[in-house]
Amino acid sequence: MKPNDKTETSIVTVDNPPVLQENSIDTKKNHKKVVNDTSTQRQLLNLAKQFSLADGLRAPEKQRPIIERVARHDQTCKIRRQKNLEAIIYQALEYSSEDEISDRADPDWFYNFTVLAENVSNPSMQALWAKILAGEIAKPGSFSFKALDVFKSMSMSDAKLLAKARSLSVKDVNNNTMRIISGGYQKPNLLSLIVGHKEHRLNLAEFGLNYSDLLALAENKLLFIQEAETKPLLKNETLVFDYNGAPLSLSYKTKNACLNFYKFTAIGNELSQLIANSPKEAYHSAFKEILSPLYTLSP
Repeated sequence: MKPNDKTETSIVTVDNPPVLQENSIDTKKNHKKVVNDTSTQRQLLNLAKQFSLADGLRAPEKQRPIIERVARHDQTCKIRRQKNLEAIIYQALEYSSEDEISDRADPDWFYNFTVLAENVSNPSMQALWAKILAGEIAKPGSFSFKALDVFKSMSMSDAKLLAKARSLSVKDVNNNTMRIISGGYQKPNLLSLIVGHKEHRLNLAEFGLNYSDLLALAENKLLFIQEAETKPLLKNETLVFDYNGAPLSLSYKTKNACLNFYKFTAIGNELSQLIANSPKEAYHSAFKEILSPLYTLSP
C-alpha cells in the first residue's frame, strides 16, 4: 500500500462467502466509480446494512458477537415497523374527519391491520393503507380481513392496475358492485339466424387494459375472469349505473338485449373504494358509440 493512498470498504469474493475487507483504493481517482456504483453486490450490501445484517460479512476478527448482531438486527426491524405504522396512522388522521361519528372501531380489526401493515415502507402504499384505516374507522365493516390479506400481497404495480380497471368500471347503483362493461348483443332469433348474429364489443386493450391485465386482476382475487352477462331485458327497460361519480343509464332499444361485463369480486369491490374517480373520456365515448345500436345511453 502506498503511503498517500486512502481506503474504503468493499466486497471481495473468495472461496467462501464474500467478506468485507479494507482495500487500497485511490479515492480521487475512483471517486466517480464509487458514487455511481449500482452493482448488484453494492445494492445487496446497502440493503444488508439497512437491516443490520452486514456485520457478519466482515472478516471474522472484526465481527461483533453473534448475540449482539441478533439484537441489533431485531432492534432495527422493530424501529422500522414502528416508523411505518406511525407514518400510516399519521396519514389516516389526515383522511379522517373530526366531526364524523361512527360505530365503535373493532380493536381486533385494528390489531390485524397493524400486523399486516407494519412492513409497508413505500410512501404510496402507505397512503393506501392509511385510506383503508380511515375508511374502516369511519365505517366499520368496509374492509374485511380477507381484503387486507390480499392487499398485503399486492405490489405498487398491482395497485396501479386496480386503479386502471377502476377507471373503466361502472357501479351498479342497486347493489354497489363494480363491473367492467365489455360489450353487448341481442339474443338470437329467427331473423338473426338468417341474416347473421352480431355482437358489439369494446376493445378494452385500446384503453390500457389487455387480457393479461385481466388475468393479473383475477390472480389477485380482484376480478372474475369469466365474462358474465345480464339477463335478457325488455325494450325500454333501463339499467342505472354510476361511472366514476357520474350517473349513467342504459335504455334498451330492442328486446332480448344483453350486456357483457367482467365482475369485480367482493374483495375487488372493497379495495376499489381506495381509488379516486378518474373517468376516461375516450372510453366513455367509445362505449356510447359501439353500444348505440342496442341501447340509448344518457348522459
